[in-house]
Amino acid sequence: MMFEGDGGAWLGIDLGTQSVRALLVTGDGRVLGAGAAPLTNHRDGGVRHEQDPGEWWEAVCTACRTALAGRGSSGVRIGGLAVCGTSGTVLLTDAEGRPLTPGLMYDDGRAVAEAARVGMQTSWALPKALWLLDTYGPGRVTHQPDVITAQLTGGTVPTDSSHALKTGYDAEREAWPSQLAHLGEVLPEVVRSGTRLGEVCRAAAEATGIPVGTPVVAGMTDGCAAQIASGALRPGAWNSVLGTTLVLKGASAKPVRDDAGVVYNHRAPDGSWLPGGASSVGAGALPAGSDPADMDLRAAAYEPSGVIAYPLSSPGERFPFLAPDATAFTLGTPASEADRWAAVLQGVAFTERLCLDYLHQLGAPIDGPLTFTGGAARSAYWNQLRADVLGRPARVPEQIEPALGMAVLAAYGTGAASSLVDAADRMVRIRTVLEPRASRTARFVEPYARLVDELETRGWLPTPLATHTRTRLNQDTIDS
Repeated sequence: MMFEGDGGAWLGIDLGTQSVRALLVTGDGRVLGAGAAPLTNHRDGGVRHEQDPGEWWEAVCTACRTALAGRGSSGVRIGGLAVCGTSGTVLLTDAEGRPLTPGLMYDDGRAVAEAARVGMQTSWALPKALWLLDTYGPGRVTHQPDVITAQLTGGTVPTDSSHALKTGYDAEREAWPSQLAHLGEVLPEVVRSGTRLGEVCRAAAEATGIPVGTPVVAGMTDGCAAQIASGALRPGAWNSVLGTTLVLKGASAKPVRDDAGVVYNHRAPDGSWLPGGASSVGAGALPAGSDPADMDLRAAAYEPSGVIAYPLSSPGERFPFLAPDATAFTLGTPASEADRWAAVLQGVAFTERLCLDYLHQLGAPIDGPLTFTGGAARSAYWNQLRADVLGRPARVPEQIEPALGMAVLAAYGTGAASSLVDAADRMVRIRTVLEPRASRTARFVEPYARLVDELETRGWLPTPLATHTRTRLNQDTIDS
């Protein structure tokens, strides 16, 4: 068993929306190397969103070579690697794993009819896979990281149960459901995340700089990877990933049941559960061309903002309610660009609070520590604002990248730790603990209530959730 103190390190690879990132991390959480390479997004009309799978591999090669550039002189041994990708991103490949189609990204919205047919959200992978089969003809349904693991190992490998979830995989039975039997060999073999898939082949080693024979471990979605990177793996703990969009992931001993299908449950490598949901609000709604640090400073003068914003990054909402026809809106006219910026920051935080209210309504355990990760967690101002709006403490790790979570999973999957929790405890370092300021929390009660009212009035937010939210808000007011 190789862990801290023996010169070992693990490589995590994250296939993001804007770029591929790679981190080389020791058993005690030190980052020895980091690399990144941009990706090109092809969008059209707010519905189509594709990427070129060939570009994924080229970016992985660049990012890994950069992350490993200093390894030769340090003598560190790479114990293993794992890869995460964007949840719901899917394509078709041939029998050898070669891409036949573009990669349809997580928010591609063309599979409307297919989603209605299978009773899923258009953002899920199965509707998009059916659309691809109808549009392009025969092929093997493949998830984003599978393209990379096939390249790394030199042949097709099983997909992981985390990415397969949104393709209809039954995580409780750990099998494809009978309703999908007609798809036959179109669907891939599935293994639990953390399973060893194979080893890096010579051709991949020459392209990436990763040593031949390095173990390749089945990964998880980027949201789950960020959760691992946050250390939020004990029941009741939650991680809020804020980037282009907002994702909340928690840990639970049993699945969180949701008849509405808004909250779904990933299977953790140890067999426990990682419930969560993905919203369409996020930093993607911030005005382009601004200096974020400068705007944060100016936005501090607007607490609360003079307007109420529901800042969707793209049309349609998935969490904390399902409303395919939802659109971004602003109530009122901002006093300035700084006020507009403040309204978006606060609107995301209000949605985050509404997500937690929904989880509470479902009976999910939410009494553990809350952690902030994702690209937006680089904003110290936004982090504190979110803690104030939520009225609860929050932790910010030293590293906020999903790639760290994959390094932790690789350590667990190669037997370097007795459990995933143990690996995370060793490798995740908490940088900051934020305490909510009661006076600021009180300032945001009224605008939060107004947003809840507006969402209910528009018919997007179900009345039972709106009522539950007001009850909790009133109780918090009485307790304070």
